[in-house]
Amino acid sequence: MFDRPASGNRAIVVQLDFGEPGEAERLSEVVLLARSAGAEVLEVVQARRRAPDPKLFAGSGKVAEIAALKAQLGADLILFNHALSPGQQRNLERQLECRVVDRNSLILDIFALRAKSHEGKLQVELAQLQHLSTRLVRGWTHLERQKGGIGLRGPGEKQLETDRRLLGVRVKQLKDRLAQFEKQRKTRRRARERRDVPTVSLVGYTNAGKSTLFNALTKAGAYAADQLFATLDTTSRRVFLGPGHVVLSDTVGFIRDLPHSLVAAFHATLEETASADLLLHVVDTASDDRETQIEVVNAVLAEIGAADVPQMIVMNKIDLTPAEPRVEVDACGNIARAFVSAHTGAGLDGLREALADILLGEVSPATAG
Repeated sequence: MFDRPASGNRAIVVQLDFGEPGEAERLSEVVLLARSAGAEVLEVVQARRRAPDPKLFAGSGKVAEIAALKAQLGADLILFNHALSPGQQRNLERQLECRVVDRNSLILDIFALRAKSHEGKLQVELAQLQHLSTRLVRGWTHLERQKGGIGLRGPGEKQLETDRRLLGVRVKQLKDRLAQFEKQRKTRRRARERRDVPTVSLVGYTNAGKSTLFNALTKAGAYAADQLFATLDTTSRRVFLGPGHVVLSDTVGFIRDLPHSLVAAFHATLEETASADLLLHVVDTASDDRETQIEVVNAVLAEIGAADVPQMIVMNKIDLTPAEPRVEVDACGNIARAFVSAHTGAGLDGLREALADILLGEVSPATAG
């Protein structure tokens, strides 16, 4: 599925267990994140700790074990499935003599790969530079000769020798440009409201199948793939349902521990979600971690001011489970959830009817954020 990575992307993944639930799901997720960034995962290192080591996060003994494994396997990248402080990252790179990338940098790197629109690229660059600004303290000199690779892609590589003053100028330029995009978006939103066109936004955990469902409902042909963060740029299409036309929008997927710099950078785009008349919360029915993923999505929705937007749960990927296509209602007659397969089309007619009934005001979704 993935081409063999170029030199610089042969990775060892490190995950420490601090007693939090869902360790297995976190591990499978970071491996998929690594592969989505183009890395070849050579080995996974796990350990239990009460708390992170202040200097090396994993402790000197475990770091020595990682160093030996790195030499044995010929790895040139260490991926930590945790957020590292700038000091911890620098100390680890000195000890391991290779690049060390934490979870936040990995997610930013994937966003840099996926962004296609001009606005999307600006948003990603802003998040990268804000993240980089905390790491401009003599920590990169031993890496300057390296080119490309995970953690050094996009503006990260170009800005290694840039001081904080110049970086601050670029951040201001990006914020000003994104503010212009936000004004344009608000103008379009007001025009839609004057025409009284309802808006529906697809939200959900990354790789839940939002873009596949968007394509099935709109025939838009938006990019969809079995990978994390396949969609970054919001895509909107007019769709005809029973009550008339609605504007359906596909949005970036959410993930646990999403870097705050990304939420901030994409805030203007995500405001489209907060202003929607209805959210279709797409859930991967086949995932064992689906309940936690629902909680993560609702937490991000609350962070962007969309907690009170009416929400309908769409249980997707039923073709991978024994579930049958159906629309469930609660005791009050409100629509609780729809079971569909965006891939096969099963249950989509029922979903369209449920959407039409909600937008006509004949029924309500059972979930309001």
